[in-house]
Amino acid sequence: MADLQIHQFPCLSDNFGVLIHDPAQNLTASIDAPEAKAVAAALKEKGWTLTHILTTHHHADHTGGNLELKSATRCIIIGPRGEASKIPGIDKQVGEGDTFSFGSHQVQVLDTPGHTAGHITYVIPSAKVAFAGDTLFAIGCGRVIEGDMQMMWQSLKKLMALPKDTTVYCGHEYTQSNAKFAVTIEPENDALQKRAKDVDQLRAAGKPTLPTTIGIELETNPFLRPHVPAIQKRLGMEGKPDWQVFGEIRERKNRS
Repeated sequence: MADLQIHQFPCLSDNFGVLIHDPAQNLTASIDAPEAKAVAAALKEKGWTLTHILTTHHHADHTGGNLELKSATRCIIIGPRGEASKIPGIDKQVGEGDTFSFGSHQVQVLDTPGHTAGHITYVIPSAKVAFAGDTLFAIGCGRVIEGDMQMMWQSLKKLMALPKDTTVYCGHEYTQSNAKFAVTIEPENDALQKRAKDVDQLRAAGKPTLPTTIGIELETNPFLRPHVPAIQKRLGMEGKPDWQVFGEIRERKNRS
């Protein structure tokens, strides 16, 4: 099996674009399409030809380039069944439990609603990689806009259950502000304190903080740690259900 090649690049103000390439069959997909110009420039840099767009959710900063790129390349746009009517140019609708081939790799689809009602995550087990859009961020998670806290927690639990060595690509470079908030929720977490310093150094050097891994997030992301007694105590929520503790953390982040 040919290794999956992955290229991440910044676009818009704080979005990430990601290209994945299967060299054996010369296929290239853009994970979302925040901005046609940036995606086209990345394709040119790599010498790849766009064949697919894999859309995670309908927000314009993830779909803004769909129609222009499709017009230029005739690429196939795959997106969430739950919000297909909102995905410009969609050709194929997918949802929970669906799999499809991308070259020599199988792509698995998880429904991960909460940020939007139909948000999905693409997982490629053979490459140990997940593309989580705006559901999970490094040391953070997406705002709960169209769903509710319980729904978002269930979505995060699906991602938490992936193998710890799964590499995760997310939609935005939010890590530094996420880390500043996270240390107010779990200051006694040494791994988090160290990571916050590492993030500051990366950003000072103009480097991205992504991708991350499921294992790193389980250790340092307070949104995935509502079960931790110290967090529950700090929030005055000892013994409360995990989703409620998660919801309180998310509400505090909204206000921070």
